[in-house]
Amino acid sequence: MSVKKVIILVVVLIVVAGVVFGTIRHNAASVTAVSTAKVTHEDLLSVVSGTGQIKPKTYVNIGATAFGRITHLYVKEGDHVKKGTTLATLENVQPESTVSAQQATIASSRTDVNSFVAAEQTADANITQGKADLVQKKADYDRALALYNEKLIARQDYDSKKAAYDVSVATLAQRQAALAQAQAQTASQRAKVNQAMASQRSNYDALDKTISRAPFDGLVTNVPVREGETMVTGIQNAEGSTLMTLADMSVVTAEVKVDETDIVNIKLDQTVDVTVDALPGRIFKGHVTNVGDQALLRTTGIATSQSTTGTEEAKDFKVVVTIDNIPQDQDELRPGLSATAKITTAHKPDALTIPIQALVQRDPAAEKVFYDNSGKAPTVSTSGSSSKNKTVTSQGVYVISKNAKGKLVVDFRPVTTGITGSTDIEVLSGLKEGDEIVTGRYKVLRNLASGTKIKEDNSAEVTTTDS
Repeated sequence: MSVKKVIILVVVLIVVAGVVFGTIRHNAASVTAVSTAKVTHEDLLSVVSGTGQIKPKTYVNIGATAFGRITHLYVKEGDHVKKGTTLATLENVQPESTVSAQQATIASSRTDVNSFVAAEQTADANITQGKADLVQKKADYDRALALYNEKLIARQDYDSKKAAYDVSVATLAQRQAALAQAQAQTASQRAKVNQAMASQRSNYDALDKTISRAPFDGLVTNVPVREGETMVTGIQNAEGSTLMTLADMSVVTAEVKVDETDIVNIKLDQTVDVTVDALPGRIFKGHVTNVGDQALLRTTGIATSQSTTGTEEAKDFKVVVTIDNIPQDQDELRPGLSATAKITTAHKPDALTIPIQALVQRDPAAEKVFYDNSGKAPTVSTSGSSSKNKTVTSQGVYVISKNAKGKLVVDFRPVTTGITGSTDIEVLSGLKEGDEIVTGRYKVLRNLASGTKIKEDNSAEVTTTDS
């Protein structure tokens, strides 16, 4: 064989090899690499998160109930106190003097009552004497009347007995009037004693208000004053001095804000996991006890009903979570600590689930056309009016199957979904366990169409940045 023929043969072989290699590269380039996952059954939790702070369910600002200087503070911030414990005292010279003076007035009035009671007893004794005397004078008068009618005594003797009887009647009436007067004076004086005692109760109340006591068992969380400072009571629109803040830590809550898009899923008594930034690694169990009805502006925290602007900024709703099984002697949870609440809004055991990122919005009719055309847009419209038809998108996923040539392709399948977890979502219809679906990558899913040839590539995505 001549050299020229050998060269021609080599060139032909090179050309054929190039054509084959180019065809293989072209076919490989037309296959799209996708990430895949299978439809599985698993327990699914739907969780809504909110951030806020720890707050006691009950707390009170103990204010000034009397005007005066603080003479002694018996507690400090962080102290646990029992109901009725003395917290502080104010100067009480004037209230104590008023109580003492009123006490002397009451004692004097009671002495006057005793003297009037003695006068009543004297008047009563005089009445008894007058009644006895009247009985005697009546008997004498009756005998004199009988003798006078028989003409046995003189008119003068009869008149004398009658006059003595009349005097005795008048004397008894006078003594009875004296008794009524003495009783009236006694009642009046007793009323004065009661009046003085009522005033004394007011004096005691004024004196008691110089002593501040704990209204319930709690924790002293704030003491903004010091001994020697003067306390002022509030009047009308002027707020009075605050002595301290007392919090009932037997019931602790986490007051958090939840996004408006999630609030519709929050219900009373839903279980909650509460974490506190200051206590890493600790999870406190709780339940929802209050769901706010008023939307709050996220930037200001003001209720939308109180806002004067018509802003359309994002809004939150307040949710109160009561933490369960708080030890009575706990000192870890303190008012104001930042907290995060994870509220379980739904729980589906053994639910059919798929990754959330697998969901796409597509037009099923258009996807069918793509599938019939091997994932490519048709060059000729199948209907003269098809361009006028309105596009109707549905939620669905791309299921991996094999075409007539045995190649892996994707086919859009509409699905209905249920509750949403952190990474997965429940499928109610459209799929079955074991179906293999496309989950990514995002750039691929964005432009993917039914009928497209694919190959599985579940390797980790490498992110490149421009230098």
